[in-house]
Amino acid sequence: MEKSIIKDKLNRPLRDLRISVIDRCNFRCQYCMPADKFGPDFVFLPKSALLTYEELERIAKIFVGLGVEKIRLTGGEPLLRKDLPILVKKLSQIEGLKDIGLTTNGVLLPKFAEQLKAAGLIRVNVSLDSLNDKLFGEINGRNVGTQPVLDGIAAARKAGLGVKVNMVVKKGLNDQEILPMAEYCKENGLQLRYIEYMDVGSTNGWKMDDVVTKKQIYEVLKGKFELEALEPAYFGEVAKLYRYKGTDSDVGFITSVSESFCSSCTRSRLSANGQIFTCLFNGNGHDIRNFLRNGATDEELAERITSIWQGRGDRYSDERTEETAATRKKIEMSYIGG
Repeated sequence: MEKSIIKDKLNRPLRDLRISVIDRCNFRCQYCMPADKFGPDFVFLPKSALLTYEELERIAKIFVGLGVEKIRLTGGEPLLRKDLPILVKKLSQIEGLKDIGLTTNGVLLPKFAEQLKAAGLIRVNVSLDSLNDKLFGEINGRNVGTQPVLDGIAAARKAGLGVKVNMVVKKGLNDQEILPMAEYCKENGLQLRYIEYMDVGSTNGWKMDDVVTKKQIYEVLKGKFELEALEPAYFGEVAKLYRYKGTDSDVGFITSVSESFCSSCTRSRLSANGQIFTCLFNGNGHDIRNFLRNGATDEELAERITSIWQGRGDRYSDERTEETAATRKKIEMSYIGG
């Protein structure tokens, strides 16, 4: 089926695909995989349940045919998936795909950054929620200090990869780190993205009172820096960006809680076990793995994905309350990625 014909069938833009390649992580971060819920006896997906690289390549080609321009690989921790550069190489050769990224905790980047760059990876988003070793160890649940992550960032930059730093901010936990993180990233030429603490999944005990909003973070930064708002670079850009006045450096905010962006969402997600999710906060996926493995043609797969996307009615961030956060079934971050 011709790409233009497929794209004409979509009534909403679909430009961004997040692919979770594995449901495991080497951290037990309290934001998404708290140790008391994901202990040593937790049962992860068997290898047979994971989409193969060939299956992921095939699905990715179809998504690109539907208009996707950006793919980001997530997890769990995607670098735990064996031979990940092989998948990156396959994706980098898809005609029409403009950007391939990776979300990671950074610990394994010294080992893989050069291979990933050579395979075609363009950028990485590295999670770092504090510069304080003790606090960071508590957050990641493994007592891992910041140096392995900082080494990963350095390795990515040395390899020529673009780097963004993601910081989830939780009131009473790491909100005192807002300014030190801004100063560190600005001084070291790193793009920082503050992420409001979200009720992803059902295991992190989320409460509205724990959220530090974009407005509150902005007020902290304003006491030290002069910021000027930037216009979105494209329709559906999630981060609200500000430039440090007089510089080329910027800082961004992901405001899913305080300033939702459901109406401009152009992102679909593919879980590690082959479920399509049209919203990060939806617990009901649409199976594509069995459909694919039962002999569906590319045209049939494209029609199914189109139907799923056109039928989406997700507005969770518009509708979020304490009650919905506690009662709505949501997919866990370890399965769907960020």
